[in-house]
Amino acid sequence: MTRTDAWALLRQYNKGEFHLAHALTVGGVMRYFANELGFADEADFWALVGLLHDLDFEMYPDEHCTAQQRIMREHGLDERLIRATASHGYALTVDIKPEHTMEKVLYAVDELTGLIGAVARMRPSKSTMDLELKSVRKKYKTLNFAAGCSREVIERGADMLGWTLDELIERTILAMRAVEEQT
Repeated sequence: MTRTDAWALLRQYNKGEFHLAHALTVGGVMRYFANELGFADEADFWALVGLLHDLDFEMYPDEHCTAQQRIMREHGLDERLIRATASHGYALTVDIKPEHTMEKVLYAVDELTGLIGAVARMRPSKSTMDLELKSVRKKYKTLNFAAGCSREVIERGADMLGWTLDELIERTILAMRAVEEQT
C-alpha cells in the first residue's frame, strides 16, 4: 500500500480535520522513530501504521481497533499492518498486545502526541519547536488537561519500551518537531 492509497482509505472513513491532522502527526512520528531506532528500512511501513492507526475511530468509536481490522481485511491489506494498527488499543478495546518495537512505539506515542499537541497549541508560538519537557510535565500532572489522553496508556507504553516517562516525552517532542519542520 502506498501513502497515497492509505490517505485515500483514511479519508473514506475520517472527515474531521482533527482526526486527519492526528493521523498525519502520528504517521510522521512513527517514521521518525523508525529512523531513530534502527528500522530505517521499514520507515515507510511504520509511517503507514501511524497514518492508519485510527482508521475506524471517527465512524465506529464503539468498535475502535476492531472495525478497522474488518475494513482493512476487506481492502486486502497486509495482516502485519492490521495487527500493528490494532495493537494500539491493547487493554482498552482489543487483546492484541504490542510485541514488535513498532507496535510499542505506536502504543506509547498515540496518546502522548495528542497531549503534547494540546500543550503546544496553548503556547504563543503554537509550536513544538520551543516546547520543553518541563512544560509538558506540568500539564501532564493536570489530569483535566487533555483529559482524553490516557496517562495510564502513555506510562504503560514507556514501560513497554523500557524508557522513563521523561525520555518518552522528550523523544516524542523531538519527533513532533521533525514532523513540524516538514510541513
